[in-house]
Amino acid sequence: MKLTLDVENTTTERNGKLHLDPFESSNSLTMVGMLTDTGEETIVTFDHNDVEATQDGHRIVQDALNEATVLIAHNAAYDLMWIWESGFKYDGPVFDTMLGEYVLQRGIKEPLSLEACAERYKLDTKKQDTLKEYFKKGYSTRDIPHDELAEYLSADLHATQQLSDKLVYRLNTESDAMLMPTVTLTNEVAVCLARIYQRGFKVDLSVLEDVRQEFEQEKCQLIDSLQVHVRKVMGDTPINLNSPEQLSWVIYGRRVLDKQYWASQIDPYMDDEYFRSLIVSGTERLYRTEAVQCTECKGSGYIRKIKKNGEPFSKESKCPTCSSAGYLFNPTSTYAGFKFKPPTAKWASANGFSTSKVNLQLLEAGAKSKGMDDAVDFLSKVRRLSAVDTYLSSFVDGIANYTKHDDMLHVSLLQHRTSTGRLSGANPNMQNMPRGGTFPVKKVFVSRFDGGKIMEADMAQLEFRAAAFLSQDGVAIEEVSNGFDVHAYTAKVITDAGQPTSRQDAKAHTFAPLYGASGYGRTTAEAAYYMHFNEKYKGVADWHSRLAKEAIETQKITTPSGREFAFPDVVRKASGRVSHFTQIKNYPVQSFATADIVPIALLHIDELLKDMKSCIVNSVHDSIVIDVHPDEEEDVINVIQATNNILNELIAVRWSINFNVPLLLEAKIGPNWLDVKDVV
Repeated sequence: MKLTLDVENTTTERNGKLHLDPFESSNSLTMVGMLTDTGEETIVTFDHNDVEATQDGHRIVQDALNEATVLIAHNAAYDLMWIWESGFKYDGPVFDTMLGEYVLQRGIKEPLSLEACAERYKLDTKKQDTLKEYFKKGYSTRDIPHDELAEYLSADLHATQQLSDKLVYRLNTESDAMLMPTVTLTNEVAVCLARIYQRGFKVDLSVLEDVRQEFEQEKCQLIDSLQVHVRKVMGDTPINLNSPEQLSWVIYGRRVLDKQYWASQIDPYMDDEYFRSLIVSGTERLYRTEAVQCTECKGSGYIRKIKKNGEPFSKESKCPTCSSAGYLFNPTSTYAGFKFKPPTAKWASANGFSTSKVNLQLLEAGAKSKGMDDAVDFLSKVRRLSAVDTYLSSFVDGIANYTKHDDMLHVSLLQHRTSTGRLSGANPNMQNMPRGGTFPVKKVFVSRFDGGKIMEADMAQLEFRAAAFLSQDGVAIEEVSNGFDVHAYTAKVITDAGQPTSRQDAKAHTFAPLYGASGYGRTTAEAAYYMHFNEKYKGVADWHSRLAKEAIETQKITTPSGREFAFPDVVRKASGRVSHFTQIKNYPVQSFATADIVPIALLHIDELLKDMKSCIVNSVHDSIVIDVHPDEEEDVINVIQATNNILNELIAVRWSINFNVPLLLEAKIGPNWLDVKDVV
């Protein structure tokens, strides 16, 4: 029996965030709606203020789940979590209509809500406007009139069932049948990710507070150090480094004269000569200033005006001479700022010139090669300050806000947010954690077991290995097979080109050409490496050309797993360049590596762990994180080693592919997610 299921539940707002999950103690299951493939509909009430709970409701739902051969739902992971946490059991297959539609979109993002899908497919459904009005007024689902809520739930059930029929029909047509294996894998992974969410990842809140204090202290030190630089190059002019406009003043030493005119004139593709003339006519050089006390207000910032009758006003007014600053900032004859020159029109912005992370890195590299030590220090600290702010808001605050009363953070991993199928995260998004083993936030994650440990199994250089296979580049395959240190080689190429670079710093460049980076706008030494990459890995460059040809001829590209990406408006320009070329090069590598290979490893490891207490608690990019019970450490190590030995076989079984490039699953283990040491 195909069973379509949907749940209604209460939600909780805490710390300004809406918590929808069953792990929030104040949340409860309101209703469960079920619709069979023969049209039998059942709505079971569990917690509503208007009516009593359905008699024998738990048995009714469980009986239906027992009979189900497949569970159909829109965002199945959400419904699974609620029925599992409400005491129901279901471990059969699912068909997630949201994920099915996502795969069929082929990387072209359109809204995936049930309401949006129903509108696209012209399904029978009910507009959600009335429900939204109830929620705006602060109603809980248990407060919405029972009949109305049941009516909406029924409409959603029928829309989901109809959508399922439409998707299955499409997946059996000649044009879409190739995507069926991807849909099948995606549904299998959805169940696995729901289990990961349900398990949770233990957080040591005392360590989290220590990390917060470390970051706060570093932030203060960075601000103090940066203000020293600012005073040195700007004089007494007050600068708010959180303002892109004022940061642009410091870096480039110029200020836009008329923002409206400037915005109307800038064009990333404007002629270089015109861009230079626009800088001269549309901006002004800044000069370092000296602060002097305002003689009008005597430094107070306020004056007391006099009425026509000669009496003073009772309240003071802001001083118009100094704009209530108390000081006037008189320009000196010395140019202000670090006086960088934007290299191309693409660096122009509404606030003057770009202060993006990437462009600051480019400026820093250029300053380093020219021995501009103060500029290097300033730019590196600006980037670090931005990173620390992100770490505090996104990670420290995010973890604190979403960790439950039992110190568990339930990791939300989503399959439908990226264009490539690569997992994204939410609440917080741990996919955005810096790579490498130095990020202090990781140490807040510990084992739920007394004496337990955290293991991270990482697929080494997975995307490069995937690219080596996809392109069949002989040099890349040989290097992977022989364990060649590609990052050290990158560092050598850039260093030999005149820019001393460490192996660690070189990592940012090694595989960048795989994802469409051309080296344009980079320093001369870095650009030399990007050119060298295409010469060294000619098979990769040729493969990129074949991808472009495939996209132009078919308006799509297909990976060996059958996953497809649509490019309906791709064109070859007069210059010979192909539009969307960055995505054309990027999507196959990222999707095959992290949306196909990692998931099958994840499913295999989860299956091998199913009879153990140890369990998977997270997955980030190409790694799998396991909470290891103290009595099972050797067993889990054996699981990773066994998986490592058959990775290529797993690919062959799943897709009948001869993956002729070695894959390597490395594992580290330790008392927390940060302090781990190699074991495999």
